[in-house]
Amino acid sequence: MAIFLSTDRLVLREFTPDDAGLLVELDGDPDVMRYLTGGRPTPPEVVRERTLPRILAHYRRPPGLGWWAALSRASGEFLGWFEFRPTRDGDAREVELGYRLRRAAWGGGLATEGCRALIDKGFTELGVERVTANTMTVNTPSRRVMEKAGLRYVRTYVGDWPEMIDGAEHGEVEYALTRQQWLRPDGDDVRREPRPA
Repeated sequence: MAIFLSTDRLVLREFTPDDAGLLVELDGDPDVMRYLTGGRPTPPEVVRERTLPRILAHYRRPPGLGWWAALSRASGEFLGWFEFRPTRDGDAREVELGYRLRRAAWGGGLATEGCRALIDKGFTELGVERVTANTMTVNTPSRRVMEKAGLRYVRTYVGDWPEMIDGAEHGEVEYALTRQQWLRPDGDDVRREPRPA
């Protein structure tokens, strides 16, 4: 198991081919999928034949970028995943930040903790210059996580989605944080001390 980073409560590690069942369970929860598919589960064969192979393929690209299985540091229990991957293939200067956690992991600050750790690592070790994140405008909990992690609202936009889900008529929001904003020494400074591994 290749560990990417640890925080006070999380361990982020590479996915393995044996993790298909964990992803099937995660994507099978209608509440987890509410703002992604309107609550429809991802079929298990899609997870096994498309989702997991795509995740595993990213580990062959720039080091430190891709999707990371999130485990409880205390118990080793699978909590979900975090995404930290280039928006343009092979270019680590701009990365997309994302997360998908089991309901049992909601509401305790774990999403914010994982996002902050990834942002810190990206800016201090991986050559990242800009972090971006997107969600549905109506996904207030996810927007709060982005803001607590230091990202700033950029814009609201309407995507061309093949299938509309409840709330999509309000569009999507983009949040972002540049390395320069993260480093700013004034009152807007969002830099945090690196967390111990």
